[in-house]
Amino acid sequence: MMIKRSEYERWMKQAERTLASARRDLEEGYYEWASFKAQQAAELAVKALLRGLGYAPIGHSITRLLRELRAEGFEIPREILSMAMELDRNYIAPRYPDAYSEGAPFEYYSEDVAGELISYAEELIEFVRGLARDSGGA
Repeated sequence: MMIKRSEYERWMKQAERTLASARRDLEEGYYEWASFKAQQAAELAVKALLRGLGYAPIGHSITRLLRELRAEGFEIPREILSMAMELDRNYIAPRYPDAYSEGAPFEYYSEDVAGELISYAEELIEFVRGLARDSGGA
């Protein structure tokens, strides 16, 4: 499959910028926001590939988006899906106090948790770049 490079790149640029913002939040101690932005960066990267292929993906589940790619014939390793599932658990919880029975979201996040989620986002972004290269895109 050929990728529309301009569409892929504009989405991937935003994924990279969001990841950079997550790293800054990690450095500043905003671990809940770093975690959420890690999810967003990975979501944007997967959407970059889907949009580059001519699809208009909706929703925010990285796991579901990867399964869409699998349905199109892309091989998605189990480890990548596991990272996506972990990132997906951080789409709502870091932002809404009612996601927890008590306390505020920031009380449930640490440097280690946020750092791990950022590393997952980095791996997912690299994985998407590899798929795009293999498809004649970027």
